[in-house]
Amino acid sequence: LAKDGGWTATLAGSRVIENDDELAQMKALADAAAKAAIVVEPYPIDVTRDGDEIRPVRYRERIRAYGPSIHPDFAKQDAAGHFKGDEEDDDAPPVFLNGV
Repeated sequence: LAKDGGWTATLAGSRVIENDDELAQMKALADAAAKAAIVVEPYPIDVTRDGDEIRPVRYRERIRAYGPSIHPDFAKQDAAGHFKGDEEDDDAPPVFLNGV
């Protein structure tokens, strides 16, 4: 749930629940939204605050909030143009996977 009572896809706009009464109230709102097919299976997550930033405690929620756990430099890279036959890369010699 967002701070304004709506729904948000980011932690930055999320409402942090401070006590059990507030948790019960927000769970009731979330359950009603799920029943109305506005959201699917909402659930509370544990967070910490670092200044104004809200951070998930559990690794699973960090991946959901921030994306894959692999560093972009080690992720699958796009193939070079001459491997794909791009016309823009005409000056590069062709590369054959059989070594010829």
